[in-house]
Amino acid sequence: MAETAHTTTTGGAGQTGNIVSRFFRATEIDTRMLGMVGALLIIWVGFHILTGGLFLTPRNLWNLSVQTASVAVMATGMVLVIVTRNIDLSVGSILGFTGMVMGVLQARMLPELLGFDHPAIWIIALACGLLIGGLIGTLHGLIIAFLGVPSFIVTLGGLLIWRGATWFVTSGQTVAPMDVNFRLMGGGTEGSIGATWSWVVGIIACLAIAVAIVNARHQRKRFHFPRRPIWAEYVLVGLGCVVVLGAVMIANNYFWPVNIARRYAEANNIAWPEGGLLISQGIAVPVLMAIAAGIVMTFIATRLRFGRYVFAIGGNPEAAELAGIKTRWVTVKIFALMGVLCAIAAAISTARLNAATNAQGELDELYTIAAAVIGGTSLAGGIGSIAGAMLGALVMQSLQSGMVLLGIDTPFQRIVVGAVLVVAVWLDTVYRARSK
Repeated sequence: MAETAHTTTTGGAGQTGNIVSRFFRATEIDTRMLGMVGALLIIWVGFHILTGGLFLTPRNLWNLSVQTASVAVMATGMVLVIVTRNIDLSVGSILGFTGMVMGVLQARMLPELLGFDHPAIWIIALACGLLIGGLIGTLHGLIIAFLGVPSFIVTLGGLLIWRGATWFVTSGQTVAPMDVNFRLMGGGTEGSIGATWSWVVGIIACLAIAVAIVNARHQRKRFHFPRRPIWAEYVLVGLGCVVVLGAVMIANNYFWPVNIARRYAEANNIAWPEGGLLISQGIAVPVLMAIAAGIVMTFIATRLRFGRYVFAIGGNPEAAELAGIKTRWVTVKIFALMGVLCAIAAAISTARLNAATNAQGELDELYTIAAAVIGGTSLAGGIGSIAGAMLGALVMQSLQSGMVLLGIDTPFQRIVVGAVLVVAVWLDTVYRARSK
């Protein structure tokens, strides 16, 4: 009887307005997020036309996903930073410094101690990078929270300090190559999981989407909250599965380069077919790492008490303090988490380049902040979306990738990125003004 009452109420509310507005009310799809998806599709189609059909190819989309991974990882942490009305301008420099440390460890120091190709080299290097990133973030957080120095100044100083420290690690020299196992985190032919495992991951993701929606419905019923119509639940599951399986299909349609496939065939005594040997790349490891980071950060932001504290502080810091929230320690934890995410992004970037360079991560702070803001994170605090930030990172990388394919010079690319950031902040201001 209660089920019938709730369904009737929800359905009645959805009967007002045109069919489109009723659809969005029933499915509860975020129209702002949908608008960003629409903008992304316009960018993709536009660049596909301008590049003569080069942009929307499996090869370019696969490379686009790999290139987006490192910024997407950092953008998930930047959401929490901005939600609490702070900013972190040092993420690119932390990426460069931790990447250089990990590079030196596995290319110079650890091989002398453990021997070349030791299986523990990449694990130790990655663990040290994560530890250093966390310590740097903790230092920033302590200065901001307990010494009262604004985050803008602390992280601006961090931008300069850690960029300079990166140079001093090797006196500006590039460090290469990286450990064989470490390089898997950068993608490439070996850093992908292949067609079969990609389909397995896609099916698991579809099942997870269905389970999440069913669980959310049960939770709403348990606490007597209005529930979506059954048809809306099916639509959401269907849309999620279409997106996931479509992405898997695109990844599997990008095959190994001919020369690599030929060497693989010769090494394994495989006869070379007339049409060539088609071996699917599948989903890249860095993309899986970025997705995993997004899932974990979403869980932290929406399911843990810490996440509720973060949004409470961003909404009203004084009220959060009066409510007994230890706002200073929450701030420290946010910046420590940001440092760890920078180290993960550094591992992806260093592995993809197969080298640690002094210029690594330059301007990544701009792309990370822009991704979070474009994704719906308000600079006024209290509002933010992890999924939106990751989609924002894809938008930023799509712009850059499209301009590279068009042969546009780097200075003009930066002009476009800067203009997009300004427009995104302006749109956020307009959105908040209208929502009041």
